[in-house]
Amino acid sequence: MTNDQGSRTTGGAPRSPGIAGRIRNYFLTGLIVAGPVAVTLWLIWWFVTWVDNLVRPIIPTAYRPETYLPVNIPGLGLIIAFTALTLLGFLTANYVGRKFVGFGESILSHMPIVRPIYRTAKQIFQTLFSASGTSFRRVGLVEFPAPGMWSLVFLTQAPSADIATHLPATEHVSAFMPCTPNPTTGFFFYVPSRDVVELNITVEEAMQLIMSAGIIQPGGDKQNKLAALAETARAAQAARAAAPTPVK
Repeated sequence: MTNDQGSRTTGGAPRSPGIAGRIRNYFLTGLIVAGPVAVTLWLIWWFVTWVDNLVRPIIPTAYRPETYLPVNIPGLGLIIAFTALTLLGFLTANYVGRKFVGFGESILSHMPIVRPIYRTAKQIFQTLFSASGTSFRRVGLVEFPAPGMWSLVFLTQAPSADIATHLPATEHVSAFMPCTPNPTTGFFFYVPSRDVVELNITVEEAMQLIMSAGIIQPGGDKQNKLAALAETARAAQAARAAAPTPVK
């Protein structure tokens, strides 16, 4: 007869958990089901409320629904913001709109403090939301922070000509290594392309892997996926060790 805290057996036959154990299991099951839904709804509500608070001061009081209704209707600011941005994009797509945008950018380019902020923000938004952008399209492994230890990185573009001239004479790629569990912070560096092991996983799968600290593994068959990643890293390490050392 063996007694374990997780599962108690008597004579080899498992004994059903008591009332306290059942209540605990039911509670954890309900938490697993309701937790993601609650977090998702909270984030949606926060975003809608945030946009409403930004747009509401712009709308005259006479045109606000709460002026005529006894309750506040959330989401009106989000609808107005979406309509305004879509209309702005439509107007900018024609010749007259491009002229107005160019005139506004020429004014901002002559402001010493505003100019670098605007240019940086514009490049980031163009890279992130452009249909032909290459931001975070590939995922790779780099050997960091020590030999035999591998970290996930997101690969972007090759360094510009001005930066490439100061790097060693080999092909480099821009890499961003996010931190766990907050992927908005991390390290950015240029790494030789030969030292990067590209992975056949999506950016979303890599984000889930990083934010969950390895709990959520990519792919449907998690064990096989993880084994494939480890095998890829080992093969890259073996190939690097077998490569001849360049003569200085």
